[in-house]
Amino acid sequence: MHESLGRRIAALRAQRGWTQQRLADRLAVSRVAVSHMEAGISIPGERTIALMAGLFRLEPHELVEGTSYPAAKAERLPLAVARYTEIEHQLDLMRSDLEWAARVRDEAVAAGWRGRLAVLRKTAHDPEERAAIDDAARRLRRS
Repeated sequence: MHESLGRRIAALRAQRGWTQQRLADRLAVSRVAVSHMEAGISIPGERTIALMAGLFRLEPHELVEGTSYPAAKAERLPLAVARYTEIEHQLDLMRSDLEWAARVRDEAVAAGWRGRLAVLRKTAHDPEERAAIDDAARRLRRS
């Protein structure tokens, strides 16, 4: 017996602590659309599955495997999707750079990241990403 795709989506969303509205905002769909997907009233298209898989840090086929998602639609899914946003990549790079800078006692690295964080903050539209940038900036000021 296949698991309901809607139940899987709801469980993954809950694991991240997201509301239906939060997931809807990330997918650029309405909250009602997410509700309908989770309730099994509607079947998400390939684009939505690909976006959702990336948000949940899965590949599209991992998201739908063993679920009620139609095989014909699953065949058209991309094999891989972006799992991280540019801001998430930049913050990881900053952490790595700062660890290296601390070992070699290079103060210029932190100064460079202060400017880069300011630019990232201006381009961030997602509230969680803005909060992560602000948190990184606070930690950088304290170090």
